[in-house]
Amino acid sequence: MKMKRVVWMVPLTLFLAFAWGGVCFAQAGIANAPEGGTAEAAYAPHIELIAAAVVPMSHAGEDLQANDSTLVNTEDAASEAAQLGPKESGRTAFSRVGIGVKVSTLGVGVEAATPLAEKFNVRGGFNMFRYSRAITNNGIQYNAQLQFQSAEAHLDWFPFWGIHVSPGILFYNGNQLTATAAVPGGQTFSAGGTTYESDPATPVTGTGKLNFLRVSPSIMVGVGNLIPRNGRHYSFLFEVGGAYQGSARVALNLAGNVCDTTGTFCRAISSDPTVQANIQAQQVKIQNDVNPYRFFPVISMGVGFNF
Repeated sequence: MKMKRVVWMVPLTLFLAFAWGGVCFAQAGIANAPEGGTAEAAYAPHIELIAAAVVPMSHAGEDLQANDSTLVNTEDAASEAAQLGPKESGRTAFSRVGIGVKVSTLGVGVEAATPLAEKFNVRGGFNMFRYSRAITNNGIQYNAQLQFQSAEAHLDWFPFWGIHVSPGILFYNGNQLTATAAVPGGQTFSAGGTTYESDPATPVTGTGKLNFLRVSPSIMVGVGNLIPRNGRHYSFLFEVGGAYQGSARVALNLAGNVCDTTGTFCRAISSDPTVQANIQAQQVKIQNDVNPYRFFPVISMGVGFNF
C-alpha cells in the first residue's frame, strides 16, 4: 500500500515543483524587465489574440469574394444561354423517338427512329406480307405462297430540305416463294425442253421453293423525317431505293411417274437419270428468269409520330 502511494505521489510532487518554479521565473523576468519591455510582455498575448481573430476574418472575406465571383459567372452563363435560346428540337442524341407505319414493296411495316446528331438518325423496322395464288408454268400447276418478311436498319443522313440518303441493311431477308406442284394424270408438261405425260396411275407431284440471301445491303433516298427538327409530332414519309439480295436460289423436286407423249412407255422419275437431268435444267431456267431481280426495288410510303 505504501509503495502505491510513493508511485503516484513522487510524480505529483515533481510536477508541482516545476510549475511553481516556472511561475516564479516568469514573475522575476517581468519585474527585472524595463518598463517598455513589461508593456510588450503584458500586451503580447492580447496582440496574438487580436491577430488570430483578424486572420480568419480575412480568409472569410476572400471566400466571400470568390463565391460572389462564381455567382456572377453563373449568372453570365445563364444570361448567354437565354440569349442563344433553346436547342433545336431533336438535335440531342437519343433525346426523342419516332414511330411510323408504312406500305412498301417489302410489305406492310412498322419502324422506329431516334436522332444521333443534327443531321443523322438511326432507324429500324420490320415488314411482312403474305399472298397465295395458283399459277401454271410449262404445264406444271403450282399452288404458290408468296411470303415477304424482313427486318431492316438504316442510317438516315439529312443533307438539306428534309431529303435523306439512307444506307442500310436487311439483316433478316425472309422473302421467299414456296409452292406445291402437281400435274394431273394424262396431262403433258415440259422439263428441260422435253415433253412428258403424267402417268394417270401415279401422277406427278412435288414441291418448289425460291428464296434469296438472308442478309442484304440496301440504299434508300427519300423525303420526310420521323424526328422533324422543327418540333412537329407528325410526319409524312416517302422513299425509293432497293436491296441487293443476290441470285435466286431455286429448288424443284418432282416425284411420280412420267410417260412418253403416247402414254405407252411409263417409268418412275426417281429411276430415270434423263428425266432427273431435265428437271434440274428446268430448275436452272426458273432461276435465270428470276435473276434480274437480284436488286429488289423498294418503294415506300408512310406516316410517323414522335414523342
